[in-house]
Amino acid sequence: MSGARRRGLKCKPHRWNLFFGGRQNREVMVKRSKRYKKAAEGAPTGVLSLVDAVNALQAMPSARFDETVELSFNLNVDPKQSNQMVRGTVRLPNGSGKKVRVVVFTEKPEEALAAGADKAGFADLIKEVEGGWMDFDVAISTVSAMKEVRKVARVLGPRGLMPNPKSGTVTDDVASAIAEVKAGRVEYKMDKTGNMSVTIGKRSFSSEKLFENAKAALSSVVAARPEVIKGKFINSISISSTMSPSVKVALGEASE
Repeated sequence: MSGARRRGLKCKPHRWNLFFGGRQNREVMVKRSKRYKKAAEGAPTGVLSLVDAVNALQAMPSARFDETVELSFNLNVDPKQSNQMVRGTVRLPNGSGKKVRVVVFTEKPEEALAAGADKAGFADLIKEVEGGWMDFDVAISTVSAMKEVRKVARVLGPRGLMPNPKSGTVTDDVASAIAEVKAGRVEYKMDKTGNMSVTIGKRSFSSEKLFENAKAALSSVVAARPEVIKGKFINSISISSTMSPSVKVALGEASE
C-alpha cells in the first residue's frame, strides 16, 4: 500500500487499472463490423481440408482493400528453449502479392541498386537506421558488412528485420537474394507464445493460387520442425485474412 493510501488520501487509479478494469478484471469488448459479423455467421465451425478452407475464406465478404491472407499455427514446442525455435523462409509459387521494399547493407551499394534494391549503403545506411528510419520490409547484408550491422541489432531484431544467414539474408550473392525476396519469398518466425503466422497471398488471388501457396507454406513449416521434437509438432492450423474470421484446417494437411 502506498504512503498516500495509508494516510487516507485519495489517489488516482493507475492508468493500467483503468485500462484493464482494475480488480474487477472487466472484459474488453471488441466492436466488430457488420461485414465481419456476416462473415462469422456463415463461417464453418468444423475442421476442413485445405482446399475447402481456402474456398470458405474466399466466399466470405471482403473488405474495401486487398486483404493479406495468412496461415496461422500453434506449435507444440517450448519457446523458452533455443533448440526449439522455429523460423524459416518459403518461396511462394504465386508470390505474396505484396510490393517488398528491400535495403542492402553493403560496401558496394551501386551493385545492389542495379540488382533491384530499393536502397543500399553501409555506414550511412546504418546511421539512418540508428536514427529511426525503418521504411523497408526486408534487410539484406553482405557477410563482411554484418560486423557493423550488428550495432543496430537492438533496433532491427525486435521488428524481425535483422539479416540472418538461416533466412538467406546474409550473403555475398546479393543479386540472387534480392531477386528471391522480390519474387515472393516470405520469412516466418515463431513468437514467444508458440504461435506463428505465414503470409500466403492476397484476397485478390484466385482460390487455386492461394491453395498452391498454402501447400508450399505447410511443407516449409513441417520441414522446419526442431530435431528435439519427437512427438506432435503442430497443435492447430487456421487460415484467415486481415479482416476475416479464421477457418480451421485439418492437421492431416501437414504431413509430418
